[in-house]
Amino acid sequence: SLKSYENTQNALDTNLNKRTKSIYTPLELQFIEMKKQYKDAVLCVECGYKYRFFGEDAEIAARELNIYCHLDHNFMTASIPSHRLFVHVRRLVAKGHKVGVIKQMETAALKAAGENKSSLFSRKLTALYTKSTLIGEDILFKQLDDSVDVEEVTTDVPDNYLLCCCENGENLRGRKKGDIVIGIMAIQPTTGEVIFDCFRDSASRSELESRVLRLQPVEIILPSRLSDQSEKLISSITSM
Repeated sequence: SLKSYENTQNALDTNLNKRTKSIYTPLELQFIEMKKQYKDAVLCVECGYKYRFFGEDAEIAARELNIYCHLDHNFMTASIPSHRLFVHVRRLVAKGHKVGVIKQMETAALKAAGENKSSLFSRKLTALYTKSTLIGEDILFKQLDDSVDVEEVTTDVPDNYLLCCCENGENLRGRKKGDIVIGIMAIQPTTGEVIFDCFRDSASRSELESRVLRLQPVEIILPSRLSDQSEKLISSITSM
């Protein structure tokens, strides 16, 4: 089914003929379209009172969350209750996954009263979570029911930074080989704290190294063009 899914993604980039459409359910086609936009994220798709995973996402969820995964029509699928969403999102993020939450944009009651009551629910991505952006209405809850263990939710609140850096080696006076001016900005999304710094660094990148090690960011955003020295340093730090 995964091979079929990959082939379908390529087919949808050109023409999806009527025969192909008849093979997949409307929900599966909707998932394929959304997955094309967020290929690197595990997608939780709201379906009534539960969230479903499809294809490779379902297999990842089954492995990381210890839930049941089975074949349904053309995809492997797994599901979680809607009231447990933020618990499972935290677990997936803690395992290093980027998680996207796809929500229904209309209620069953409104849809039943409308003209398109027999059509598929409209859905769109409403949140995208990583280790540094684990905030939002699904995560920062106001109250819990008896079925949710408070310890599961409060023990892994993120307290690290999202770090962005850029370089400028042009017009640097007295520049030696490898010297460069580096700018960094670190953001703590849960508190709104922002740290900014700009400094001159040598080819050893000792200044950059000291700042990265001190901040201990959980994510680093890099420009498309980065010096070999900086890239080598960041790669060595992130692989520790």
